[in-house]
Amino acid sequence: MTYDYYYGPEAEQFSFYRIPKVLFEAESVRELSTDAKLLYGMMLDRMQLSARNKWLDDKGRIFIYFTVNQIMKALQISNKTVTKLLNELESARLISREKSGFSKPDRIYVMNFLSVVYKVHREMCKNYTTEDVDSTPAEAKEVHPNNTNNNQTDISDINLSSAEDGGMEAYRYYESYIKERICFDSLLEEHPYEKDDLTEIVTLITDVMTSRKGTIRVSGDDKPIEVVKSRFMKLDSGHIEYVLQSLKDNPAEIRNIRGYLLALLYNAPTTISNYYSAQVNHDMAKEHFGD
Repeated sequence: MTYDYYYGPEAEQFSFYRIPKVLFEAESVRELSTDAKLLYGMMLDRMQLSARNKWLDDKGRIFIYFTVNQIMKALQISNKTVTKLLNELESARLISREKSGFSKPDRIYVMNFLSVVYKVHREMCKNYTTEDVDSTPAEAKEVHPNNTNNNQTDISDINLSSAEDGGMEAYRYYESYIKERICFDSLLEEHPYEKDDLTEIVTLITDVMTSRKGTIRVSGDDKPIEVVKSRFMKLDSGHIEYVLQSLKDNPAEIRNIRGYLLALLYNAPTTISNYYSAQVNHDMAKEHFGD
């Protein structure tokens, strides 16, 4: 039996559940069961449905509906196991459930996992660390290592307790995660003349991820901030390459570069496949018909 391969951008034609890498790396959530992490990834995906349906509470917070029966069917597991997984996620503060009324499904708020990991990390550090480094318990050193080298972007290796300004700590935390996520150093090696653009991209994504606003304007429309954050968490090095190329391909003078970049980054997960499909078709046409 022979199997066919994927060529060019063909792998992008499918939809995927994306499970945040930090859930497998950060000390505070590493012990979650694999099924719980998978369920969380599915919940992140369902937020797009909520955005389309405008399921927002009176504070502008997005929520989802994902019933026990739906989860049982999706994961092929029992009612008891679903209850266990939901309790796991709630105990880890990755979701919050609210009753909607008699015979109505619970509202499920999918919490920002980076914010959760950051807050739990700080609590663990406050509980364990002391001013006397020599007397700090061994378990705290594992959670809160002394290594503060910014080149080491593994989430569990970032020192977060040194700054007095919690907002700045969180900002650096997100910035390091984003750089690791998009392979910033590799991109910089491949695009040394686009250093300013790459730096601006990281800054813009970090600004959005740490924003406390309810909405953000993208291409003239106000989008729920959690939806934009969800899109941004899907970005990888391929998407950033696409954004850099889009900047090069635009001959017009861009008056609002941050606004233009914001729109490119927001749309990248949905437009990248069409872009590369067009590129492949163009190259094939040139090869067949000549220049």
